Amino acid sequence: MSTKPTGDDPAPDRRKAEDPAEPVTGELFPSAQRHPTRTSTTRSVLLGLAALVVAGVGCGLWLTWPRTVSQSALPDHTPDPANGELMFYAGGCASCHAAPGSSGDAKKVLAGGLELASPFGIFRVPNISPDPDFGIGGWTPAEFVTAMVKGTSPAGEHLYPAFPYTSYQRMTYEDLIDLKAYLDTLPRSDNRVEGHSLAFPFGFRPLLGVWKLLYLDGKPFQPDPSATPQVNRGAYLVTGPGHCGECHTPRDMLGGLEMNRWLAGGPNPEGHGTVPNITSAPSGLGNWTVAEIANLLETGFTPEFDSVGGSMGPVVDNWSHVPEKDRDAVGAYLLSLPPQ
Repeated sequence: MSTKPTGDDPAPDRRKAEDPAEPVTGELFPSAQRHPTRTSTTRSVLLGLAALVVAGVGCGLWLTWPRTVSQSALPDHTPDPANGELMFYAGGCASCHAAPGSSGDAKKVLAGGLELASPFGIFRVPNISPDPDFGIGGWTPAEFVTAMVKGTSPAGEHLYPAFPYTSYQRMTYEDLIDLKAYLDTLPRSDNRVEGHSLAFPFGFRPLLGVWKLLYLDGKPFQPDPSATPQVNRGAYLVTGPGHCGECHTPRDMLGGLEMNRWLAGGPNPEGHGTVPNITSAPSGLGNWTVAEIANLLETGFTPEFDSVGGSMGPVVDNWSHVPEKDRDAVGAYLLSLPPQ
């Protein structure tokens, strides 16, 4: 009797189906078919993580994106170049933006080119003459205000805080509009200034958006209701256009001002020597009078008939053009500060 299976014997198919080494045709991914819930959960977790990453990147970009001031945000103000000239001298614009080595009337040609050494690299001061191609002559008032208070260029890039917009943000829009009007009256220069030379990663401008989150609060100057008008005027000039804190306040490792040590002095940001304490501390200006501080800003002489030097020399040169009442206001404010 033959044992050879016939064509209608189901035994061979049954043996193949029961053989674990030979899966039935079509079961290409047996584990996936046997565990559909596990695969769906894994996919959901991966999609969720991807969504969180995208959301995080998007939120980070939004938080650090360069901010601007629109034309509609500016006040209805007729520019006053005479007040702009006062802001020009109070801010010492020529000290950085005039061509290195210039003097006299040549200091009003704001051709730029000065190199500022720092722990981050070399910053080169730009041309801010009214030349439309190489300076800021083509900037609108809104673009100028944006650069001064938001640290954003007309091209939409973050500006480096070697340009002290963390101080200029305290200025009123009216004073900034007046300053732009005065700058537009000065001689043009076609000097092309090279870019900065910075160490990695400081040349990557988007990182400045993070820095601004830490140090650029966007708050204009607020008068102290308990202070006199003279002290408040001095506070405005020191914290805003004068940007005195940029040198006289120590900095942290990221280059931000240590505001709890406001005007307490510290290492020279240019790398040589120290900058003095100018609070009412005995080691600062505590033994000075308002008149003596005002006289130093006009003449450069201390009460002991010594003279200031270094980077303070150009400060005196500028402040000698500022009205006496404003020099007195600066002295009154500095002596009102608690000792540091």
